[in-house]
Amino acid sequence: MRGFVPDRPIALVGLMGAGKSAVARVLGERLGAVTADLDAMLEAEEGGTVAELFARAGEPWFRRREAELLEQALAAGARVLACGGGVVLDPGSRVRLRERCRVVWLEVAPDEAARRVGAGAASRPLLAGADPRARLEALLAERAALYAEVAEFRMPTDGRGPEAVAEAVLAALAGGGA
Repeated sequence: MRGFVPDRPIALVGLMGAGKSAVARVLGERLGAVTADLDAMLEAEEGGTVAELFARAGEPWFRRREAELLEQALAAGARVLACGGGVVLDPGSRVRLRERCRVVWLEVAPDEAARRVGAGAASRPLLAGADPRARLEALLAERAALYAEVAEFRMPTDGRGPEAVAEAVLAALAGGGA
């Protein structure tokens, strides 16, 4: 989709393991756009990994900071956002996403997400000590309606690499379908 410029920032939401960070990088490269990865921003600003910050400060603090970083990224002019999987849990973030972004729900089956997360599951605070597939199924059940509430459309990612997903996202945003 060369030459396509979205009218609003593209925000990617979905479960961990959906490929939000990787797809955002590809979209940023294709569009020549500033990209913001909210988890990476949080780690850089707070000086720890997501897992460390989650354990140290707790989920309510983490969600509050995530909402602040979403606003910060939008104010700074980011055109592609890789949101944390739980960003939709905050009502204010859902409003920001709906009103200010073209939101794409990157869908991934819990089995595929567990495979992608793989050995890194220990660094994911919501998967620590759990059966990753079962925990991802529970997270999807908890969040699916919230992802659907903010998303302009859903983009399946199972069996597709970041480049293919990014191309499909751009085609869908430009009106060419998914």
